[in-house]
Amino acid sequence: MKSFQIDQNLKEMTQHRTVDLPMACYETTIHQNIHGYIPLHWHDEIQFVRIIRGEAIFKINEESIVVGEGDGLYINSGCLHMAEEINQSNCVYVCLNVSPYFVLHSEFYNNYVYPYIRATNLPYLFLDSNDFWARNILDAILKIKKLIERKPTLFELDITVHLTFIWQNLMNNGFKLEHNPVEMQKDQRMKQMLNWIHQHYTGKILLDDIAKAGQLSRSECCRYFKRILNTTPLNYVTNYRIQKSSVFLKQTDASVTEVAYQVGFNSTSYFIDKFKKLMDMTPLEYKRLK
Repeated sequence: MKSFQIDQNLKEMTQHRTVDLPMACYETTIHQNIHGYIPLHWHDEIQFVRIIRGEAIFKINEESIVVGEGDGLYINSGCLHMAEEINQSNCVYVCLNVSPYFVLHSEFYNNYVYPYIRATNLPYLFLDSNDFWARNILDAILKIKKLIERKPTLFELDITVHLTFIWQNLMNNGFKLEHNPVEMQKDQRMKQMLNWIHQHYTGKILLDDIAKAGQLSRSECCRYFKRILNTTPLNYVTNYRIQKSSVFLKQTDASVTEVAYQVGFNSTSYFIDKFKKLMDMTPLEYKRLK
C-alpha cells in the first residue's frame, strides 16, 4: 500500500524529478493507494497519462472522463484531479510529470508553453490512440519511461527531443486556447475552501465557515461543491475525515474511539457508521486488515 502525500492546499508533495531533470515518469497502480484511489490533488507540473492496463475514471475540475487501455490524458498545471479504477480492472497507468519550464527551451516558453498553462478552457485533453497526434504523444511517454529506466549515454538529450515532439503534437491538435479571469477566480476560491477544511477538519465546521473561506454565499458555496466535486460541503468534510482516519488507523495504535475524536467526530457510533458506508468495512476491520 502506498500513501499519497498532499499538503493543506491539496498540492501533491511528491517531488516530480530525477536527480538531473525536473520531471518524473513512473507506473501507478490505483488500488495500491492507501485510499484505494488517487485522491483529489493538484501540482505545478503538467501531466501526461497513458493507461497500460484496465480502465479508470479521472475527475478533473468539473468533468469526469473514462480512460481505457491504450488511451491517455494531458492534465494541465494547477488543475484539481483524482482517479478511480473502474470495475476492479486493476488499472495501471504510466504517469509523466514535467515542469512547464522544462518542456521547451526557455526562449520558447512565453510563446509556446505559457498560453497553454494559463488557458482556462484547457484543464485536460483526452488522448485518443486512434488520433495520429495523440498516438505520437502516447508512444513518446513510453519511450521517455524506458530512457529514464535504462539511462543510456546522453539519455537526457533524447528525453528533451521526445518532450519537444510531445509538445509539438499537442499544439498540432488545433485546440483553441481561451483565458477567462472569472474561471481562474472560481478555481482559486475552490482551493481556498478546501484548504480551510483541511486546516480545521478536527474541529466543529459549519457551512458558513466554508463559504466565508471562499468569499461566497452559502448557496453559491454549495453550487461550487456540487459542480466541481459532486457533493455537498459538509459531506466533503465527513469524507475527508474518513480519509484521514484511514491513515491513522493504519499507522498508529490508537483505538477506534481515539481516532474518531482525533479527526473531528464527536460520536464513535456515527464515525463507525460513516466509515462503513464509505469503506465497506468497519474501522476495526480496516485496522486489522491493514
